[in-house]
Formats: sequence, structure tokens, C-alpha cells
Amino acid sequence: MFQKLFLSGLFGFIYFSAAAQLTGIGQWREHMEYKSGLRVTLSADHVFTASNYGAYAVSRSEGEIERLSKVTGLNDVGISAIKYNSFNSKLVIAYTNSNLDIIYRNDIINLPDILRSNVSGDKKIYDISFLNNKAYLSTGLGVIVVDLEKYEISGTYFIGNTGGNVKVNGFADDATRFYAATEEGLKAANQNAANLSDYRNWSLLSGANGLPQGPVKQVMVIQNTIVVQYFTSLYALNGNTWQLIYNDDWRWENVNASDGTILICEEKNSWNERRVLLLNVNGSINRIVQNNNELRYPFQAVKSGNEIWIADFDKGLVKAEASLFERYAINSPYGRLDGDMLFYKNKLYVAGGSVNEDWNYQYNGTGFFSFENNEWKDFNRTNLSWMDTVLDVISIAVDPRNNTVYAGSFGGGLIEFETATKYKIFKQGSPLNVAVGDPNNYRVGGLAFDAENNLWISNFAGSNNFLVKKADGNWRSFRVPFLIRDNMVGAIVIDDANQKWIQVPQGNGLLCYNHGASIDNAGDDRWKWFQTGRGNGNLPSNFVNCLVKDKDGFIWLGTDKGIAIIQCPAEVFTANGCEAFQPIVQQDNFAGFLFENEEVRALAVDGANRKWVGTRNGVWLISADGEKVVQRFTAENSPLLSNEIIRIAIDPQSGEVFFSTFNGICSYRSTATEANETKDQVIVFPSPVPAGYNGMIGIRGLPENSIVKITELNGRLVYQTRSLGGQAVWNGKDYNNQRVSSGVYLVLAKNETGIEKNVGKIVFIK
Repeated sequence: MFQKLFLSGLFGFIYFSAAAQLTGIGQWREHMEYKSGLRVTLSADHVFTASNYGAYAVSRSEGEIERLSKVTGLNDVGISAIKYNSFNSKLVIAYTNSNLDIIYRNDIINLPDILRSNVSGDKKIYDISFLNNKAYLSTGLGVIVVDLEKYEISGTYFIGNTGGNVKVNGFADDATRFYAATEEGLKAANQNAANLSDYRNWSLLSGANGLPQGPVKQVMVIQNTIVVQYFTSLYALNGNTWQLIYNDDWRWENVNASDGTILICEEKNSWNERRVLLLNVNGSINRIVQNNNELRYPFQAVKSGNEIWIADFDKGLVKAEASLFERYAINSPYGRLDGDMLFYKNKLYVAGGSVNEDWNYQYNGTGFFSFENNEWKDFNRTNLSWMDTVLDVISIAVDPRNNTVYAGSFGGGLIEFETATKYKIFKQGSPLNVAVGDPNNYRVGGLAFDAENNLWISNFAGSNNFLVKKADGNWRSFRVPFLIRDNMVGAIVIDDANQKWIQVPQGNGLLCYNHGASIDNAGDDRWKWFQTGRGNGNLPSNFVNCLVKDKDGFIWLGTDKGIAIIQCPAEVFTANGCEAFQPIVQQDNFAGFLFENEEVRALAVDGANRKWVGTRNGVWLISADGEKVVQRFTAENSPLLSNEIIRIAIDPQSGEVFFSTFNGICSYRSTATEANETKDQVIVFPSPVPAGYNGMIGIRGLPENSIVKITELNGRLVYQTRSLGGQAVWNGKDYNNQRVSSGVYLVLAKNETGIEKNVGKIVFIK
């Protein structure tokens, strides 16, 4: 499959900013982790660096940084190997799922053959080597050969001792033979052998002529000399004899040959000491690159003249030249972020921690993040020493009075964060209670502020497990009056009647709590436990994964058996009561319960009261009433990074929808925004509309559900639509589907009271 690469500088394409600027309506951008450099390769003009999830290119002359991702045209996420072939100027990217991309000039050629193969075993691509127009992939199956001219698999070498699979860690060639570094030892074959797919044409060299038995981790050709890696030792072939040329007692992260030099990224065992070691072909030390401030965790290095380019897990890409160090990095979060996502005053807050399906902590120290004006900021133990014991931050809330951030840790208590030096941690000695069976941990499962600025807190605890930090600073604690295992309580949503809806993890349903006339008077407190079955709450499943309140005040629930809606939350404690129901959705002329067989993992409500639904099979946008599917995105039909959705959050001002996935965060700019009832901040974008622009034109800041007319200056109607929340969109065409002419067009908006007002202008340029 051929695709275009939307970059500049790389091979002379359109520049794609490293800042990931806000996109147009209907467009995507990614927010993947680029901080951790894992692999690096060089072309004459660029340095390519891969992280766990994405890659980027750095111009060697200008220093410009450009992203490589699904948004810019790549076909997958998660890179296991990346290598540039200078023979034919092609960049080969291997993904962790065995998918393969080849970038040449302005094309991306996808080879999914290995990914789609039904061959059992480890198909992961561990390394890439080249000989002219052939790429030799070192995989867990053996060696797979790719013809880079025909863009096809041209050979497979299953060279295990009996013809089966064997993991190959590296591959090299000299003038006459191929060498494969395998878990069974070093194997070699004549390049002109009639059938290299026959394992009998491969000889085992290990265990003879001075070469030890056992797995070989790498094989390289350096200045016509074959060098192999056994654990932390290097052997070179001298005539017919293998000689030990270097070893040490450090832990080796990566061994690589580049520019006639051996480069070892290593860490001293039990020491906080890491370096890049450069060796000559005879094993003598050529240079040591070491600087604990500039290098933290070097993973792979390559050499070009006096320049050493290092992929560093903490620093990204680092260039070392003489005693100077220069860092090239993209502003991004760390890894994938699994916790809450929350927009407050147009700033996105993300909790980076995680729990597993059993709601056990994962020792995740990523803390929490904010995203504003295209910049990510991280708040964790790497830059705040006092957060060293605060792991697995999974919930987040912001005090509307002063923007103080509250971050709930699943084990480390509750953080009250104003600034880096003005903070509190609530755990031992605080109103929080200790976890059941885990006396050193204070687990916060959910946070939410109500309309009176009280902070409500779910606290997995042996005693009182639901707390409130009142607006006056005083605390009250409550015990859920039902027998729930380990007193588990999770995410919190507060409805229009100031009732608290509380997720109960691990298949224990949903709680509703009403504190009555006063928080301090426990005598009028009321609780209800929603579970499956009529009369018990009528949930489709007790496994409630997420919940959200929509603009009608309804509570929407995502379960492992679809969606349920509670349309009468204010009547929960009345004689008639209130139970959940499953909406019926119409899709492809088939009506059925909404997502009946889907595990719904995330829900969000946009400015038009439509619902964004995240599952293990992608994302749906459904109508406000839940009766119609508007859009569906998957990793196969869009730049969505993964079909495994974790969280969804929506920027109310721009309408940009953020998806937290198993491969990181990406976002899509949708058509709906929150309404602006003041009608004095209407924005038209792009403005002016440039020649050749075929995207959607957005008109933002409108009254909710307003009628919008586009007219010529003489008043002739060109187009009419209705806003989605506070935004209307137009494709720039009239009712005859013809592109409008250059000129100035008026935007008129009529709100639901019937008052029409000129709110803006659109200028078209040809």
C-alpha cells in the first residue's frame, strides 16, 4: 500500500511542525511519547530517532525536528527497529506487531505480510541489515528477506537446528558469507548457496576455533572483520580463529557498528553510571562518551565523523561532538497515560498512572500532566522530588475557585498542588483512611468537585471510604452502607440535583448518594445501589467502566455489555424510583441495543450533547439521544493510534476530542463546541480562506443550537445550517454544491428566541 508522507525537510516535503499545532475541523494530531530515545539511524541529511511509540527526524544541517507518525502517513504505532539504507536512500521502519513501512522520497510503502502471516511463533523484528537492495530482518522466527525494489518478501530463512524457528538477534555479511547471530549460536552460509531457506546450508560456528557456545547477541562487519557479541564480550575472526578483543562487567544495552567503529551503550551494574563506549576493530578504546547531566540512559548510538548520535531513554536524541552535547527532543508526555483526562478552562489535565483490571496499582511514577497552548508539562518525581512516593495517579480534579489541582494516587494518597513548592500530600495523619489489607497505602479511586466547591473523594479503605473536603477546608467521612469487597469505590459524577454517582469497580455496579439538606447531618443521608435486574437498578451489567452526565442531566453508563442511561436521576429516592435502560440505536438498517456486545470503556459529551464512546474496537460518535451512529473511527480507517480506548476528553472551546489509547494520546477536531451565549466572541477559521483550501470552515462562539446563514453582501442566501452546540461548519459550497467565488460573505446567526444578528465575515481568496 502506497501513502504520501506529509513532511518537509525529510525528503523535501511540506513542513509538519514539531509543536503539533491545532488542526482544522476533521483533522487529527497525535500527542505520543517522543521523550524516550530507543533507536537511532543516519542518512546523509537526517538523523532518525525512534521511541516506544513514534519516531522523528532531525535535519543535520538546520536542526529542524519533524514527526513521523500515523498522522503524517505512517501505517502503525510502536517501533521495534528503524534503519536507513544509504544504497537506495530508503528508510525501513519495523513495528512491534511485525508490520513494516518503507519510506522513499514522498511515498510510504506498507508491507503487512509478516503481520498478516498465520505462521505461529515470535514474529517480532529485532534488527534490520542491508545488502544493496535487500533488507534482512532479524526476527524471532529466523531471517526474513525484503526486496526493496519490488517491495515484497523475497525469502525466509528458518535456520533452527532442525529447520524450525530460532530467534535471530542480528545479521551481517562479508564478501562471501552471511552471518546470523541466533539464540543457538553464530551461524553462517555461503551467499551463493542454492537454497538459503534450507537450514542445512547454514553452519554452526559457535563452540569451535575459540568461539564459545551459547546465544550470540549481535554480529557486525567492521573494516572487513567479523565481530560477534557474547553477553558482555566481543570476539573477532582472525584468519580461522576467534579472538576475545574486549569484555567488561557492565550491563550492555546495545552494541552497534557504525563508521568503522563499535559503539556500546552500557550501564555499570548496581551503579548509577552509564556511558557510550567507542572501540576500534581490535578492541582498544577509542573514546568514552559520558556525562550524567547530558546522558541518562543511552540505548543506541551511531557515529559519523566526529559526531556521535545517541538515542537516550531520558533525553531523547543527543549529539556528542568533542566535549559538547546538543539535545534534540519533542515536547510530549511520557508513554501512554491511562488515568483521568479533564478539561478545565481550556487546559487539559491528564493523570498518568494506572491500575490493572483487578484494580491493583502498577508502580507507575509518571504523575500527572497538563496540556495548554500546544505545550505538555509533566509533574512527577523526575522534576518534583517530593513526588517520589506518589505512584499511580489515576484521578484528577481542579478547584474552580483558585485552579488548585487535586491528584489522586492509588497508594500514595491525595496531592493538593498549587505550585512546585506549595503543595500537600494527604495520607497518614490525614482524614484519608488506609487500604484494606495494605496498611502502608492510601488509595484514591475518584475525585469530583460539586457546584458548592466541595471536593468528593473515593477512598478504598477499611473504615470510612467516601470523603468530602468541604469548601471551608473541613472534612467529613462516610461509610458506604453496603457490603462491597475491600470497600471499593471509584470514579465520581455529580448530577444536577447534587447527588453523587459512584462507580464500584470489579463488577459491583453503581452507587447513588444524596447527603440531604446538610453534609454535616448524617441523619438524612440516602444511598442506593444499582445492579442488574429490574427493581435493583436494571443495569445491563454490574461491570461499570465509566459514567458521565450529559446536557439534559441524564447519567450515561458504559459497561462491559454496552451503554445504559439513567434519565430520571432526580427521582432516584422517590416512591417511583428510577432505573437504567438501554437505548436502541439504528445502524445500517438494523436496530438493536446500543453496543450490546461491546465493552464500553470511555464516554464523553460534546457541545451538541452528542456522545463519544470508546471501546476495545475503536470510537463511535452517536447522536444526542443515542439513536444514531454519526461517525466511527478505528485504527484501520483513521489515524487513531489504537482501537483500545482508555479515556476521552473534549476541549469545549475548540471541539477537539482527545483519545487516550493503549498506544498514547491522539486527538480529532470535531464539529461541535460549547455555545457562547454572549455572542461577542465569534471566530471564523481559517480566515481568510486561502486559495485551494478544501477543508471545513468553522464558525465558533455561536449561541447554542442557532440557525446560521451565509449570505453575499447584497443579502442573497448562499448556505444555511444549524450550529452544533456553539459551532457551525461549512464546506465553502452553495446549495448547488458549487464552490463560492472570491469575495466577502456575511455570517448571520439567529438564536432560539428568533433574534438574528450579523456575527462575522468570511473572506475567500483565489
